[in-house]
Amino acid sequence: MDPAIYYLLGFVLFILAIILLSGLHILKEWERGIVLTLGRYGGIKGPGIIFVMPMISRVTKVSTRIQAVAFKTEASFTRDNVPVNIDAVMYYQIIDPQKSVLNIENFGVATNLSAQTTIREVVGKSAFDEILSEREKIAESAREIIDEKTEHWGIKVSAVEIRDVIVPPSLQEAMSRQASAERERRSRVTLALAEVEAAQKMVEAAQQYSTNPTAFQLRWMNILYEIGLEGKGTLMMIPINAMTAGDLQNPIAIEGLKSMMSTAGKRSSTDESSGSTGKSS
Repeated sequence: MDPAIYYLLGFVLFILAIILLSGLHILKEWERGIVLTLGRYGGIKGPGIIFVMPMISRVTKVSTRIQAVAFKTEASFTRDNVPVNIDAVMYYQIIDPQKSVLNIENFGVATNLSAQTTIREVVGKSAFDEILSEREKIAESAREIIDEKTEHWGIKVSAVEIRDVIVPPSLQEAMSRQASAERERRSRVTLALAEVEAAQKMVEAAQQYSTNPTAFQLRWMNILYEIGLEGKGTLMMIPINAMTAGDLQNPIAIEGLKSMMSTAGKRSSTDESSGSTGKSS
C-alpha cells in the first residue's frame, strides 16, 4: 500500500482524536453544565469530567456558589419627597441551573437591574426617617420582592443589605440643625424635671422641719458652722431670738458661733490695719 495513504489515515485519526478530546470538559465542585444538543436542552452534568459530542452539543457552565453584587440607586425619592442615594449589596445563589439558562438570557445583569428597581420602589413607599432608622426592615422588604421576581429564573436571594444612605449637603445641614434643636429641647426638659424633683424634696424637708423644730435648729446651726469654716470674711447678722437655751448647749451651734466670731475678729483687725495705713499715708 502506498505510504501516502498511511500518512493520510494517520492525519485523519489525529484530527478525529482532537475533535473527540474537545468534547471533554472539567467542571469544578460548584459548577454545573447545561448541555444543549442541536439547540435542545440535553440535561445537567457535573461536577467532574463530562463528555459531550463535539460540534453537536454545547455546554454552558453555571456557578452554584453564593454571589455578592453591589449596586446603587441614584436620586431615589422617598415618600416625603426627599432625594436619597442608596448604596446596597445583594447576595444570591443559583438553585436551579436549568431555569437560570433557559428562562433568562443574562441572569446576573437581570438580577442586578431587578434589585435597583426594587430598592427604588421600597424607598418610594417609605419616609425619610424610616429609611435612616429602619434599614434592616427596608432591606428585608426589598429582599422578599427581589426573591419573588427571581424565583422564575432559578435564583434565590438570601440577603440584601443597605450599606449607606447618601443625602444632599443642604439636607445634612438641616438635619444637623434639627438635631441641635432636639438636644437643646431635651436639656431644657431635663433641667425642668430636676427643678421639679428638687422642689418636691424641699417640700418634704420643710414638712419634716415643721413637725420637728429641733431638727430645723440643728440644720440651721450646721449651716452657720459651714459658713464660718469658709473664712472669707463673711459677716452675718443673727437675731437674738434665733438662739435658744438649748442651742447654747449644742456643740455644733457653739462651734458655728466661734467660727463666726473668729471671722468677724479677723475682718475687724483687717479693717483697722487698713485704716491705720491710710492715716499714716
